[in-house]
Amino acid sequence: MGEYLSVMEDRNLPVVSGASATVLIIGAVGDLGTTGLALAQGFRKAGIRCTIFEKHESLHAQPRDWNMGLHWGATALQGVLDCESWDKIQTVHVDPSAPVADHDVLKFINSMTGEPMSEIHTSKFYRLRRSKLRSLLEHELDIRYKKVLKNISMSGDGRTATVHFEDGSSYAGQFVIAADGARSTARQLLLGKNKGAVRRLPYAATFVHAKFTAEQALYLRSFHPLYIAGIHPSGFFSFFGMHEAEDPDRPETWTFFFYISWKYSLEEQDSTAGWSNKQRLDQVKSFAKDFCDPWKSAFEWISDDHQVWYMGLTDFDPGSKGHYWNNHGGRVTLAGDAAHAMTYQRGQGLNHSVTDAAKLVNAVTDAVSGLSSQATSISAYEDEMIARAGGEVRLSTINTEMLHDWERVLASPVLTSGMKHKHK
Repeated sequence: MGEYLSVMEDRNLPVVSGASATVLIIGAVGDLGTTGLALAQGFRKAGIRCTIFEKHESLHAQPRDWNMGLHWGATALQGVLDCESWDKIQTVHVDPSAPVADHDVLKFINSMTGEPMSEIHTSKFYRLRRSKLRSLLEHELDIRYKKVLKNISMSGDGRTATVHFEDGSSYAGQFVIAADGARSTARQLLLGKNKGAVRRLPYAATFVHAKFTAEQALYLRSFHPLYIAGIHPSGFFSFFGMHEAEDPDRPETWTFFFYISWKYSLEEQDSTAGWSNKQRLDQVKSFAKDFCDPWKSAFEWISDDHQVWYMGLTDFDPGSKGHYWNNHGGRVTLAGDAAHAMTYQRGQGLNHSVTDAAKLVNAVTDAVSGLSSQATSISAYEDEMIARAGGEVRLSTINTEMLHDWERVLASPVLTSGMKHKHK
């Protein structure tokens, strides 16, 4: 088996034990937790049979939750959903009671002084909870849980691909699409462990979800009803926003989502890899002492044993040398973070992921209907995706570097280009 994709008929591989489907999707919970589900909904809408394989035991097996910005990618997500599902998109919003405005403003402030720095005007900006979006997208899908990918093999006749799992099961299909997250197993099978690994970056962040007293919650939300971003002269970037406001009349039940990110060398990341939750919290609380509100008070008000979530930043650029995988005649490809892991300060990940889904549904539909060959359709998808999302990976990483360097911050794409999708 080895670390590379097996591109041959291998009599030592297990006999295919599952019923075949046209499309086999690897990953429902990986990365943003939406790419595989959005793909499957698009195929369901198109009448193309597909099955999702997920390594976790359920969609909600991981306790952490995100919220994500959907803006220019909204059209793509709407395109893969049926009308009934899209009509429920407001219920997935962090504040379902507040209709998404036709125009919105993302404010950037100096997070040390509180002085305004920039306002980015956007068209409809959906702030969606990942867990609720997953719940919206999972209905009527064939999802097989506890399926840990082991290998992918190709039939000798060039017609099918077979996915093999750690539990000994295997399934054959005409298309295999891996959407198994930034640390994609499928990508490492295609490219090898070294070339298929994410690139570690010298930046890190610590995230918090927290509730407050009614008085505190109203004060914190007074800075912006949904989200605000801060840039600190000492090289910190920060975000503060609403995560869950199901009951607008009970501020004590609201959950806020906030983080601080900073430059953190790989040596420092490695030396603190074993830190406890308290050490992570103490570290970020010490940073916040030099911040203005809402960050300063929010970090002061959470208890000293509050749960936090730390992560080092990474990326994967599909356009980099050595990163172009063999799709074996269009039988296997990547989507979402598996194809293009990017930093999040520019807020582009979800938009590119759902765009991948929409374009892949079209590509597979064209191939299945005979409008183009399978190899041509999937290669065309990959060429467009690598140009679009690979460019975004690079731009987002540059933006992350700028936002943590006060001397360069005013030249940052997030201040000059805003939330627009741009690539050459």
